[in-house]
Amino acid sequence: MNCTVSNHLAASPEHLVAPDQLLAPDWLLLPEGPRRDQAVLVVNGHFAAVGPLALLQSQYPGHTVRRLENQLLMPGFIDTHHHLSQSFGKGLVFGEPSEIFRRVWIPLEGSLDTDLLYLTSKLAALESLRGGFTTVCDAGTRSKEGVEAIAQAVHEVGIRCVLAKTCNDLEGQRVLDASHVLSVAEHHLSEWDNDPLITPSLAIPIPEIATDHTLGAAYRLCHEAGRVFQSHVNEHLVAVERSLERYGVRPLEHLHRAGALGPGALLAHATLLTSNEICLLRDSGAAVSYNPVASAWKGNAVAQAHLMHCLKIPVALGTDGTRGDGFRLLDYAEAAQRFAHGLPVGDSVCGGGQLWLDMGTQTAADVLGLGKVTGRIAPGKAADFLLVDLAVPELLPSWNLPWDLVRLANRDQIQAVVVQGKVRLWQGWPTDWDARSLMRQVDALARSVVDQAPIHKVHPLPTVA
Repeated sequence: MNCTVSNHLAASPEHLVAPDQLLAPDWLLLPEGPRRDQAVLVVNGHFAAVGPLALLQSQYPGHTVRRLENQLLMPGFIDTHHHLSQSFGKGLVFGEPSEIFRRVWIPLEGSLDTDLLYLTSKLAALESLRGGFTTVCDAGTRSKEGVEAIAQAVHEVGIRCVLAKTCNDLEGQRVLDASHVLSVAEHHLSEWDNDPLITPSLAIPIPEIATDHTLGAAYRLCHEAGRVFQSHVNEHLVAVERSLERYGVRPLEHLHRAGALGPGALLAHATLLTSNEICLLRDSGAAVSYNPVASAWKGNAVAQAHLMHCLKIPVALGTDGTRGDGFRLLDYAEAAQRFAHGLPVGDSVCGGGQLWLDMGTQTAADVLGLGKVTGRIAPGKAADFLLVDLAVPELLPSWNLPWDLVRLANRDQIQAVVVQGKVRLWQGWPTDWDARSLMRQVDALARSVVDQAPIHKVHPLPTVA
């Protein structure tokens, strides 16, 4: 057998995905769970082969084996609910009561011109990449500028993106031309067919800002195109009560009545569901983005994510733009579920570590319609993966790696973030562009943007002398 062995971590980003080598980490996170003595072959941005190291050595005798000692090679995290255009104001919402979108996000995003939309999106995408996310799902911006600025930002950062176009036809008391709104939406769905990183989507941020006709039509456009239709439902008590007062139904029921609740729908939050709504959700085939950090920081409840999973409702994890950190998202997902739903009934497991890992990776890919592309370490999938250092005191000794990753792992253990076979982040920083220059530019602009936007905070920021 003519193969050589290298017994150290890749010395540079180029070594990690160099051709003609088998990557052999100590642990490989496969769809069925973490396994030892496995290897992967990456060719042209995809996993060409995945399997036992001995088998791949025999099948590819001319390839060098690069042993990655004390390393885990795992799928990149996938954020199923983000707001890339909100990064300038994410620190404004702490301690604020619910429905901050009315007081903070609409004024802030509405003040962004094309350049500012590009900068805020690039900052958010960078934070996500540093947190181990290789894919983010943007829920649609309220900026009047086109989504092309967001697309440019994610391309430069090198992160995969499900990019939504908002298509509501009600703005306060104004009723927009629904045919024009839907024409623009349909164009968006067809505009990105050959883009390697961007998958288009449509969003109506909350059901009450669209007519039933447009809700149903937007959903059908997505479903027919094989794309996801996004909406926020049942996130805040005030929104549920307002929907009951105005329409006689709760937000999720509103989507159902309008014909916008089905297998193509991705519902963010879904924290305040009645038993009847859970059954309606189960029967519809719609998916849920479970946002535990948003529940802790600015929500009114915690979604019954484990119950939904047991009822075969597709559930995956999202940050809601709160904090782009994959490992801490796993921690919050399990902890919030345990505090809100496990402790009252004596459930100390709440699904176990592997469940939350799956919701942050392979299940997330499925609910975004990207299961054939990413989310798993498997032959034919895009080489979207993380290299995670396991030689840290927090993980020694390790008795159950899935649980350890959920409760103990940290962002600073991520050695590399690879998207489509290209190393986009190496030891915390991009490999081919100047992130610190971006940060300096944002720091010089963001404060004035926030000062000029008509934002209303219930709890004002402290005065800085």
